[in-house]
Amino acid sequence: MNFILRLLVSAVAVLLTAWILPGVDIRSFGFAIIVAFVLALLNIIVKPILVFLTIPITIVTLGLFLLVINALMIMLAGEIVSGFYVANFWWALLFSLILSLFSYLFGLRSNIFQNN
Repeated sequence: MNFILRLLVSAVAVLLTAWILPGVDIRSFGFAIIVAFVLALLNIIVKPILVFLTIPITIVTLGLFLLVINALMIMLAGEIVSGFYVANFWWALLFSLILSLFSYLFGLRSNIFQNN
């Protein structure tokens, strides 16, 4: 149940982020759920491999290369999900930053309501 709730909250964050950015397009809320699920899978499977392989460059850039990896995950999700389009790397980078902000804010809200 917790996974489904997090998936739906992530889908809302994806939908809002795509609505804000003109370089990102998503067809419907259904595709937002699919994108949230694909991003979760990519973050579980692919991202740790990329982080491990890029440890030297991540150290040299003081961790900023992790932003590049996040943008690549967004672009890969755009290639996998047909109803999700990201124009280029820079839109993917901005999408990942705003999505992280929304996810943080939505996560903070849900923790506030759970404690009461």
